[in-house]
Amino acid sequence: MDGIPVTSPARTWLDLAAVLPFEDLVAAADHFICRQTRSFGHNRVPFCSAEDLKAQVDRHRGARGIRKARAALELARVGADSAPETRLRLAIGRAFLPEPVLSYVVRDPFGREVVWPDLTFPEFKVAINYDGGHHLSAAQKEFDRRREALLAENGWISVVITVEQVSEHGYDGVARLIREALIRGGWSPRG
Repeated sequence: MDGIPVTSPARTWLDLAAVLPFEDLVAAADHFICRQTRSFGHNRVPFCSAEDLKAQVDRHRGARGIRKARAALELARVGADSAPETRLRLAIGRAFLPEPVLSYVVRDPFGREVVWPDLTFPEFKVAINYDGGHHLSAAQKEFDRRREALLAENGWISVVITVEQVSEHGYDGVARLIREALIRGGWSPRG
């Protein structure tokens, strides 16, 4: 780049395996492979594909952090918008809850897009949104209020996880709120 040799995004991610904590490595993989096409806001083009990351892992079997990279790649998913969303998804897995769907569009009865929740459980009509620090502005609060109303109007159970809740209870602690919503939506912990 501009005459300076650089590594590819996939190789950079593999190099990070030697220095990043495990969940950060999963979040980095999610970020690198994220692809989203929405009718609002910005679209996301991935830096590389999951196949590119896997090819790096396969090609560099003796690299530092290779076991961590292989395990992180198993948990990487396309569609996570942020590291907190990834951490929340991982906590959901540790709580033995169903795997959420990313980049799901909630539609009204006429098929029109209503909301793009961060994580969803469509079978149980449960939507999860992580509201970080940028959700404190007046404009964002109004957008979030409308989002919640639209979800309720369309029969969805909504769970909003805030940065304050995560600070107080941790990701594993807030996963219980998701568990409760799933049970209200008809999910049974016994399978």
